Amino acid sequence: MLLNGKTAIITGASSGIGRSIAIMFAQNGASVCLTGRRKAELSEVANEINATGGTAIYYAGDICLEETHFNLINLVSKEFGRLDIAVNNAGMVGPMKPVAEFSLEEWVQVQTINSTAAFLGAKNQIPLMVKSGGGSIIFTSSFVGNSISLPGMCSYGTAKSSLLALAKGIAVDYSDKNIRANVILPGGVNTDMAGNQQQREWAANLHAMKRLAEPEEIASSALFLACSLSSFITGTSLYVDGGVSVCK
Repeated sequence: MLLNGKTAIITGASSGIGRSIAIMFAQNGASVCLTGRRKAELSEVANEINATGGTAIYYAGDICLEETHFNLINLVSKEFGRLDIAVNNAGMVGPMKPVAEFSLEEWVQVQTINSTAAFLGAKNQIPLMVKSGGGSIIFTSSFVGNSISLPGMCSYGTAKSSLLALAKGIAVDYSDKNIRANVILPGGVNTDMAGNQQQREWAANLHAMKRLAEPEEIASSALFLACSLSSFITGTSLYVDGGVSVCK
């Protein structure tokens, strides 16, 4: 029960890594608030958590809108009275093509969902964390754009690599308020975003471990950064990548 008595927000919690983080946090004693666009899927995850003795609520909305984050914080404040952990996990790959072939609208969409939405989350999460006595903010980034790039993924890599700069800035600005901020850098993960079987096999071969991660393996790293075991870690990144960053 590493998170007993804590409360957490997880974005992109309807499936994949976010779903696994929500379930694992609840199993470790946290009361969790899930958010994402798909109401039916969020409800399913929340019901699963509540049915097994956990505590989960949800709010369906577009994380690219500040209104969503404002309403989410109001809900958490009303239901739980505090906020200790936030995992800004939602994201999208976007179009796969060389950078010069992107339209401005396509580029902005990828940056907004992966980077600006994380800023909007942190902006609204921090004041409630300060009132709660501190907390841990975690961003889900990627090995793409940090250790290596991949063909056609410049926009995604640019957006995801910006999250480390965001975490460093939060660490510098709010460590005196007992707020930590860190980034997870997953390798390829066995979720819907991994593509078809051929794409999964190609991606697995990039890794030293020659396989993709399961979502629960990424969730475990988020649990570490959320709990007191990482109390002296802030403004940094944690590679959870099966060795893709060292396998050249």
